[in-house]
Amino acid sequence: MMKTRHSFKNAIALVTGAASGIGCALAQELAREGAHVIVADIQLALAESVAAGINHAGGSAEAVNLDVTDALAFAELVKRVKEERGRIDYLFNNAGIWISGGIKDYALADWQKIIAINLMGVINGVQAVYPLMIAQGFGHIVNVASMAGLTPSAGMAGYSATKHAVVALSQSLRVEAAFHGVDVSVLCPGAIRTPLLKNGGTYGKQLGATTDAQALADWEKMRPMDADIFARKALEAVAKKRVIIIVPGWYKLLWWLARLAPQLILKGSSTQYKEQHLDREKMGQG
Repeated sequence: MMKTRHSFKNAIALVTGAASGIGCALAQELAREGAHVIVADIQLALAESVAAGINHAGGSAEAVNLDVTDALAFAELVKRVKEERGRIDYLFNNAGIWISGGIKDYALADWQKIIAINLMGVINGVQAVYPLMIAQGFGHIVNVASMAGLTPSAGMAGYSATKHAVVALSQSLRVEAAFHGVDVSVLCPGAIRTPLLKNGGTYGKQLGATTDAQALADWEKMRPMDADIFARKALEAVAKKRVIIIVPGWYKLLWWLARLAPQLILKGSSTQYKEQHLDREKMGQG
């Protein structure tokens, strides 16, 4: 029988990168739905603030320090949650960073950093929680990718490459996990109003001289959705055990076009990249 939104009631949910942006919004919405939320983030003070806000509002949450690139730390956290709470119902592999700009401006360190966090961080989460969920005979792993993981994304190749990998990992894992009673979904957000829109946020990076104002202006053209609205819509789909979850819904058109008319999507991406480059040149930033 298909789950409803009430499936989060009394659930134990671990959310990485939950101190801000999409992770914070997911944690807050999960708590509103009755889940106990482990707010995991490398920014412990902010995570503690998020957890305190949830508890003050009548929810249930705790903050933990977690660097998702540390596989041992991830495994130890999962073990501790299991010992203290008895199970983990949901893992939201959300932590990620944004590095954008032309590939010509990338350093090897930029590639290594974004792969370590966006891809290996997700893999570390799967490695830590999947055996537990198999042993339980239930659980749901939700990996956060992006529309950049479904369509070509000039100007953010590193981000797109890692998010494509997360989509592929999630689809493959879903097939295998089903044999053990474990569900897997992948979230593919479009433009969402989070700190990442400002040149990558705290840990991200914009290669090339682009101001926060220009980065925001570029994103505003994509009609970003508020993070709290995104979280509600995303969790509705998670509760229905959807495989690929695209929010806002209109981005599904881009995904369909990418599959049915890839040359058209490539042309559109080229046009967008050219327009952004010309805009920045006019502002004396390119």
